[in-house]
Amino acid sequence: MTNLGALGWISDAKGYRYERAHPVSGEAWPPMPPMLHELWARLADGDAPADVCLVNLYQGEARMGLHQDRDEADFAFPVLSVSLGDTAIFRMGGARRGGATISLRLASGDVCLLGGEARLAFHGVDRIVCGSSRLIPGGGRINLTLRRAAPRPTPSS
Repeated sequence: MTNLGALGWISDAKGYRYERAHPVSGEAWPPMPPMLHELWARLADGDAPADVCLVNLYQGEARMGLHQDRDEADFAFPVLSVSLGDTAIFRMGGARRGGATISLRLASGDVCLLGGEARLAFHGVDRIVCGSSRLIPGGGRINLTLRRAAPRPTPSS
């Protein structure tokens, strides 16, 4: 796991949060590629750029339990996910834990936008379909998750 952009998602003894620098090196996160900024502007919000791109690698038996993305300042901004490599079995429910869920197959190149009513939906990865892509040497899935963690910028006077 790593991050791209002005902020990075980290986890340590203090909990989960966004930080401007890598917790070990103290260096700023690498910039997000222009292609990701363009995708965000086209599908999510053209006025307020994404400031976080969480990069996760799922291999073998990797999973992610059902959770909500609730650490951003403004839930009006969606969460935009790009799948690369092996297919993921993605599970999505409603805004309350324990409700009905659906499963979707997210293949390499698929983009998933959680916005509006779906912004606070519980979601997770049940499993990876190993060998469904040859994109990543050794197999696996890379997920790029773009977010706007900071509040909406205020217009200049």
